[in-house]
Amino acid sequence: MLEVSGLDAGYGRARVLFGVSLETKAGEVVALLGRNGAGKSTTLKTVMGLIPARAGEVRLEGRRIDRLQPHEIARLGLAYVPEERRIFTDLTVAENIEVGRQAPRPGTSQWTLERLYSLFPALAPMQRRRAGSLSGGEQQMLCIARSLAGNPRAILLDEPSEGLAPLIVDQVARAIVELKQAGVAVLLAEQNRAFSRRVADRSYTLEKGRIADGQ
Repeated sequence: MLEVSGLDAGYGRARVLFGVSLETKAGEVVALLGRNGAGKSTTLKTVMGLIPARAGEVRLEGRRIDRLQPHEIARLGLAYVPEERRIFTDLTVAENIEVGRQAPRPGTSQWTLERLYSLFPALAPMQRRRAGSLSGGEQQMLCIARSLAGNPRAILLDEPSEGLAPLIVDQVARAIVELKQAGVAVLLAEQNRAFSRRVADRSYTLEKGRIADGQ
């Protein structure tokens, strides 16, 4: 579903990624592990087109996407949940989800409002609340729900468990497992190895911008 080959990227003159290659299949959760500064977030941002790739290729369902703009990549079915969450704080929970809405895609599972609220029950009674009033964990769930409203084929999750209470971490873990069961390809950047072991089918370890280990 998602294939990254020989990816180089960086910021200005600073090179951060060195020939990163990985892949995620439909209905598979793959963890990208590594310490802070290893290049995990840079990898996801480059895959999403937010940082230009200096070399290498990114393909979604066999189609090359590394030369496209982020909004074009999103329309093809790749969703991205950043570490910073970046919800629309002045909009309500329901309005945030609607912003991410895209038409159902052939051969993919449709994420209706009812299904999203079933996935994250805590959001259902908050539909009319401004998103800026939510807790960090609630905002994380909202960000994932908004991304799923686009009915993606694959999703990039950047540190989804960071800074969350254990109860919220459990809810996020269950949601990721349900994404897998729905056939969505999940690429998960994580420092928390215990969390990644709960949800991931396999993993890659990133060290100083290079893949050091894959299993």
